[in-house]
Amino acid sequence: MIFSHATFRGTGGVGDGAARGIGRAVAARLGAEGAAVALVDRDEAAVAAAAEEIGGLALTCDVTDRSTVDAAVAAVVARYGRLDVLVNNVGVSLGTPFEAIDAAAWQEQAGPTLHGAVGCVQAALPHLLAAPAGGSVVTIGSVNGLAAFGDIVYSAAKAGLQSLTQNLAVLYSRRELARRGSDSKGIRFNLVAPGTVRTAAWGERPASLDRLARQYPAGRVGEPEDIAAAVAFLASDDASWITGIVLPVDGGAMTGPLSFDDLVNDR
Repeated sequence: MIFSHATFRGTGGVGDGAARGIGRAVAARLGAEGAAVALVDRDEAAVAAAAEEIGGLALTCDVTDRSTVDAAVAAVVARYGRLDVLVNNVGVSLGTPFEAIDAAAWQEQAGPTLHGAVGCVQAALPHLLAAPAGGSVVTIGSVNGLAAFGDIVYSAAKAGLQSLTQNLAVLYSRRELARRGSDSKGIRFNLVAPGTVRTAAWGERPASLDRLARQYPAGRVGEPEDIAAAVAFLASDDASWITGIVLPVDGGAMTGPLSFDDLVNDR
């Protein structure tokens, strides 16, 4: 089940949902690997088209409205009988300058990005705990949550997702659940932190992506399929002994964007 809620104005336009970009690529990858997939997005027409092409259940909801989240989870369980994997692809980035951040700006961006993910996990929790082989939650964070890349509200909310992931990985681990008398296999929680990814958020600005690509050790920006591959691994049984991690999928951005020669020669 892929929950998506994304808006990016500061970087060029409306961003991804499950119907587009990273969310769509994740759905396609999981579906190709045999998963019964549900795509959840705010855009009813777009998510219906994506689900028809990929195969899967199309649902609409707004992660800031818990009743619609609950309804989406209920629809998935009604269709498939269970829920094993939840993917949180939630983010709102408006590029609000620090001096202009007020309570409304904070809520508009951090609310969906951080608390929206909380609500999705809470809604899915009973079903993930009942998953026969154990549940898995993979959240899409950002390198913005790991280092100073600007866009303070968005970055702070993404950093919060890292802490949320690590805390929930312990709280709902098999060990902790056993201590509380539960025989659940537990839930694994992991986070993927993408660098710059070529999505609709960049609008019609290929030149900007070309400039950014030169800053990455890998020599290119990411593609949605790069993130989908990491999500598919962390959601799978191949990662059954991996929980509570933050995995940068960033073309080497966190290792440093420039070589020593680049710095010395100013190129």
